[in-house]
Amino acid sequence: MTGMTDHSAIPILTYGPLYPYLDDGLARRFAVHALAADADPDALPPEAREARALVSFGSVGASAAIMDALPKLEMIGLFSVGYDKVDVDHARAKGIRVTNTPDVLTDDVADLAVGLLYATVRNIAANDRMVRAGDWARGVKPPLCGRVTGKRIGILGLGRIGRAIARRLEPVAGEIIYHSRRAVADTTCRYVADPLDFARQSDVVIVATSGGPEARGLVDAAMLDALGPEGVIINISRGSVIDEDALVAALGERRIAGAGLDVFANEPHVPEALLEMDHVVLQPHQGSATVETRKAMADLVLANLDAWAAGEPLLTPVV
Repeated sequence: MTGMTDHSAIPILTYGPLYPYLDDGLARRFAVHALAADADPDALPPEAREARALVSFGSVGASAAIMDALPKLEMIGLFSVGYDKVDVDHARAKGIRVTNTPDVLTDDVADLAVGLLYATVRNIAANDRMVRAGDWARGVKPPLCGRVTGKRIGILGLGRIGRAIARRLEPVAGEIIYHSRRAVADTTCRYVADPLDFARQSDVVIVATSGGPEARGLVDAAMLDALGPEGVIINISRGSVIDEDALVAALGERRIAGAGLDVFANEPHVPEALLEMDHVVLQPHQGSATVETRKAMADLVLANLDAWAAGEPLLTPVV
């Protein structure tokens, strides 16, 4: 790795599992102490309490309790673009800087969204299971499926990832519409201001909005009913954005046609009912999980930490 700086006297804390390449880069720079994600903030070992920086995956984040348990904490480096598991207001109040890893994972997450769309609409996972079980060889014919070409695709959240999804689907979609808090500039996608009208007009809804408290339960029972019995929903955002109980009910009652899900409300736990549904495609939160992107994310975490340790401007600050 080029440009590596030695800050070996600075104690930092890794909070929960990360990634071997990142672990190695941190170990060659800092005095690293590892802490389990389920560690009790009130019972940290003395060496952990000396940490000046904390590095965690987005699904672990950093609560107010862990910040308060680290009296010397100056920075939180997130190995993710999402920071909904970080108490950002608490960090800001305590003067703790927070960084994330935007942009570098945009293309891979968008690729997975499109892959989930095709897998769900074309019954790819269910048909794979049928072939492996020997049903096709025994003469079972799979049911006909829908098509993607010509569909009106609704994107919930037209940020970096939403735009990348739109670019991939423009050649095949009948139309691409989007809903967000406000209309955005420089897009040919059509804005729909009302969320229920947005769902009603969509054949497919792809959830690409950022997480956080303001987005919790944004996709609720009413929106799912507006999407309708022929509609499909794809989620590569955060599980909390969809009311998961309402989603399970809508799928179970066939009030929507199917779902492709990379994220869940209580990861890694997936509602049992979803495991039995052939019209649902499930992924274990794999949006950014390519070799290339995880390395780029790790490099950005390390670059932010190097800048912080050197007293230089952070590359991708959240706070």
